[in-house]
Amino acid sequence: MASTTLPTISQGTSAQKRTLIAASLGWALDAFDVMLYSLVIAHVMTAFGISKAGAGWLGTFTLFASGIGGILFGFIADRIGRTKALMLSILTYSICSLGSGLATSIPVLALFRFVLGLGMGGEWNTGATLVAETWPTHLRAKAIAIVQSSWAWGYAAAALVAGFVLNATQNWRYVFFIGILPALVTLWIRKSVPESDLWLKDKAVLRETKAPLSEIFSPALRRNTIFLFLLNFFGLFAWWGLFTWIPPYLGLPVAKGGRGFSLMQTTTLLVTLNLVGMFPGYLSFGWAAEKFGRKRSFILYLLCAAILVPIYAAARSQWTIMVLGAMVAFFGTGFFSGSGLIGSELFPTRVRSRALGFTYNGARTLSSLAPYTIGRLAQSKDLAWAFSFCAVAFLMAMFMAMFLPETKGKQLE
Repeated sequence: MASTTLPTISQGTSAQKRTLIAASLGWALDAFDVMLYSLVIAHVMTAFGISKAGAGWLGTFTLFASGIGGILFGFIADRIGRTKALMLSILTYSICSLGSGLATSIPVLALFRFVLGLGMGGEWNTGATLVAETWPTHLRAKAIAIVQSSWAWGYAAAALVAGFVLNATQNWRYVFFIGILPALVTLWIRKSVPESDLWLKDKAVLRETKAPLSEIFSPALRRNTIFLFLLNFFGLFAWWGLFTWIPPYLGLPVAKGGRGFSLMQTTTLLVTLNLVGMFPGYLSFGWAAEKFGRKRSFILYLLCAAILVPIYAAARSQWTIMVLGAMVAFFGTGFFSGSGLIGSELFPTRVRSRALGFTYNGARTLSSLAPYTIGRLAQSKDLAWAFSFCAVAFLMAMFMAMFLPETKGKQLE
């Protein structure tokens, strides 16, 4: 009988499962807090009287901060441990979500979104590093895929909460207030989640050698650093450019370049996009990476995403948009399961968290222009036309994957 993901993952120890749950919850709640903005962006535009480009700048500001946060928390995680850094990142973005709801001006909102971005960037590489160092080689791809797939649940939860709260109160601030709840998860992490054995064993060496971040640009690592960075940059530009604007794209009137769906129709489409598209996409990449290798899986998923985006943008009916949206989400987000996986296998323990922070969140810093760029382009024509630039970015990410080595089966030192 062919093995499936869940029975295989069930072979992990109790400690390994707790690290998997902690990293997954952290990433899901990260998605929950971050994507709340996209879901209320139309209301924020009305409340503060800003254009699509202006609203896009706020999203850009958060992503820019996430790159700084990824590198910052990479240093923190390599110094004080993975679990403590994970807790700190969750507290950061939770508190700042509450602050976003209290903002009375664009500068204040921008400040809270910036600090929230720091925590958002820090959660990804600390959680991915913790799982990569805790799970054995033959289960690593599936474990990291499960962590990455939790983003879909967080996004879907955000869509449901935003839809319910907006429908009940018509107040976008209450949506952000809900974002403080993830802070409670840190209490369980502190009590139940063990530190990475690899980090504990290498802690003395890390303190003695104090490996600089510049080591990832040494002759042995430079090529991998550059091409993984570029893959993440183009992939993140495509993703944030597309998925930041999909909620308003679905809900805006046709006259303003949207599809004119009601609040509940938009909520249904977004939940379907996440749970039928993103979630299985993330999980399937872990299986594909073990079956076909990391490199081939990247190429397959990114090529399919590039082809599907223009077709999705041209769709008109609700059912067509639902089906194509799920397919775009499947391939266009599923490939992210490979970033933390291959990044963990390309870099040594002493710089692993910082390397992941730079290649993923550093790339996210550059890709932070995506929400503004797509919003600006949409003002010239419409969002459907602007989405074609996301398709080109997916295609560029695919080309970058071709230059990475295959790391399937590699043991972490």
